[in-house]
Amino acid sequence: MIKQFCEPSDDGVLLHIKVVPGASRSKIAGVLGDRLKVLIAAPPEDGKANKAICQLLGKIFSVPKRDVAVVKGTTNPIKTVQLSGLEVCKAVDVLQMLLK
Repeated sequence: MIKQFCEPSDDGVLLHIKVVPGASRSKIAGVLGDRLKVLIAAPPEDGKANKAICQLLGKIFSVPKRDVAVVKGTTNPIKTVQLSGLEVCKAVDVLQMLLK
């Protein structure tokens, strides 16, 4: 199930996410279809939500925020995020713990 939104890339992992900005707090909320549902407290203006996504995912996966980037969907709630330097097996392990 997790592998549907977590895939290897040339230098790390790609996460396919659905973002809900303006939430009461930032967190991974579960699975929505074929995407990981991520709630973000930041508003969707001036790149604030994208920056918050990178900070949250960097913290969750223990990746420096400089190695986390929105690579597709910067102005859309359906996004693809690159986590450089992260192995797929570690990403899957972290997600399995979070989604129990």
